[in-house]
Amino acid sequence: MRATLMYGAGDVRVEDVPDSVIKQPTDALVRVTTSCICGSDLWPYGSMSPADGPARMGHEFIGIVEDTGSEVTTVKRGDLVVAPFAYSDGTCEFCREGLQTSCVHGAFWDVEPEEGGQAEAVRVPLADGTLVKLPVAADSALMPSLLTLSDVFGTGYHAAVAGGVNERTRVTVIGDGAVGLMAVLSAKRLGAEQIVLMGRHTARTDLGREFGATDVVSARGEEGITAVRELAGGHGTHVVLEAVGNMPAYEQALGVVRPGGVISRVGVPQYEEAPIGFGSLFGHNIRLAGGPAPARAYIEELMPDILDGTIEPGRVFDATTDLDGVPAGYQDMADRKSLKVLIKP
Repeated sequence: MRATLMYGAGDVRVEDVPDSVIKQPTDALVRVTTSCICGSDLWPYGSMSPADGPARMGHEFIGIVEDTGSEVTTVKRGDLVVAPFAYSDGTCEFCREGLQTSCVHGAFWDVEPEEGGQAEAVRVPLADGTLVKLPVAADSALMPSLLTLSDVFGTGYHAAVAGGVNERTRVTVIGDGAVGLMAVLSAKRLGAEQIVLMGRHTARTDLGREFGATDVVSARGEEGITAVRELAGGHGTHVVLEAVGNMPAYEQALGVVRPGGVISRVGVPQYEEAPIGFGSLFGHNIRLAGGPAPARAYIEELMPDILDGTIEPGRVFDATTDLDGVPAGYQDMADRKSLKVLIKP
């Protein structure tokens, strides 16, 4: 079968690899019908050492179950399913608490050396706890929106939930990528009274307005911080949803959050040390939240709004390709020519 591999920074190839097959009685074999490139894939695309490659790519996919192990009971051959970006057993203490990204038996797809969603097929470990059956056909027009349940929508929603967004909160979203736009949509869904989107790409921030942003600030640094604080009554916003992951974004969050507020981070951090002391977080009673989104925990909650057309998160996909076009898709996203690329293997 064909699959996407990253050999190093800027070096993505689609190659023939051994077919995925059932290995454990808890596995399912899924033929991929829809997948995509994630913004987090751009971090290794910009910096990965050839010594760390080749690595199979892709952690967001929808597909049709082709086979199952003997212990799988919740899905069967022919079912259309969506997989979150981490697989989990659904039964451990963390899964029962809705924290599937900390499953004691699970893992992130990105550390599974022989599998990846940007491919023709995937072996899904712990299928009963991981896969969710979709009540539509594989050719449904809802596929792009349903695919966001595997990662970006769940991630944006996790940011808002972890930040405690409700109808009484003013919110700042940092980053106009797909996750940032999903954070806007999520804050709107949770009733935030004001949503300020910090982003510099007009096509994206325009979509952000359609998703619910009440204000857009394109400036960065102190100019951007001042603009947000003025929009939010002078003290900053109650919640900041940080959807980028680099230090300037964290510093921006510190600048716009009000005393007693929350910074909720879901952008994959590219740093280990950050200001958290008296002069930054502690002295102003600012809380730090977020983390890898347990997307599996949110799928059943968010899916009905997609199915009935209340929301259309799939609008973040602005380009579609087959597997042959995946390397160019990475480059287009890195060059900000595309927001998020949908893959139809």
